Amino acid sequence: MKSDVIAVSNRADKIEYVLNQTEKVAAFEELSHKSALYLRLLSEEMMSMVRSVTRDLDGEFWIENKGQDYELHLRVETDVDFSVREKLLSASTSGKNEANRGLMGKIRAFFEPTDDVPVFFAMGNESSVAGTDWSMRAYESEIQRYLQEKREGAEAAWDELEKSVISHVADEVKVSIRGPVVEMTVFKKLS
Repeated sequence: MKSDVIAVSNRADKIEYVLNQTEKVAAFEELSHKSALYLRLLSEEMMSMVRSVTRDLDGEFWIENKGQDYELHLRVETDVDFSVREKLLSASTSGKNEANRGLMGKIRAFFEPTDDVPVFFAMGNESSVAGTDWSMRAYESEIQRYLQEKREGAEAAWDELEKSVISHVADEVKVSIRGPVVEMTVFKKLS
């Protein structure tokens, strides 16, 4: 099942439309109260990130499910140019990142990259000519490895990951960049 696609923007508060759509999906799928709350919380986290982007951002939000496997999608077209994308891909692995704190702040950098901000994203990235993919669980594994290696910044990155609501509720978060299109997908198995 695929829900209606909701237009989202950071210029206007569309969160109510997204939350109403989330509740409609939960009711239609007859989700338990707890599962409906998880779905709503994940939607709120995604919309919170959208609201925090300072550049104009227009996109689409929708939910898909196959049985108990749910995917929350946010797709936007950005003005990410090649040099900024290369900066994202070759980003610092030092863990020093004053502008993008927390997991959602780091994910926001995909939607709003700047030339002067190092992003702690080299971990969990896969890059090809066709685009870039980032995975929260791959990022988590890399941070664990960096902790074992006692790399600078790894402890702070782990603390940020541990404090993140989305890392505790979602089963996985993936971000894909294909040309100017950035899509974040949050995966959650619900009962």
